[in-house]
Amino acid sequence: MDYIRKYLGPGAMVVLAVTLILFAAALFAKGLTHDLLLEAAVFLVSVKLIIMTYRNSKGVEAIQAKLERILSEEEHLEKVLDEIKNPLVKKQAAGENTESPG
Repeated sequence: MDYIRKYLGPGAMVVLAVTLILFAAALFAKGLTHDLLLEAAVFLVSVKLIIMTYRNSKGVEAIQAKLERILSEEEHLEKVLDEIKNPLVKKQAAGENTESPG
C-alpha cells in the first residue's frame, strides 16, 4: 500500500475508488446493457490517467537522479580545476617574490 501512496496522491486514489464504486453501482442498476459500456469507458479513462500519472512520476524521478549525478560531476570537476589552478597561482606568486628589484 505504501508503494501505491508513493506514486498516487490521495486525489488519484479517491477518483479511482469513486469511479470503481460508480461502475459497480451501474453494473447492478443497469445490468449488462449498452450503457454499461459507457461506464466501463469512463472507468478505463480514469485508470489510464492514473497510469499516466504514475509513469510521469517515475520519469521525474529518473530526471532528478540524472540531475543529481550531473551536479556531483560538476562539483568534482570544479575541485579538480581548482587543484590545477592553485599550484599555477602559487608558482607565479613565488616567481614574482623571488625576482630582485631592478
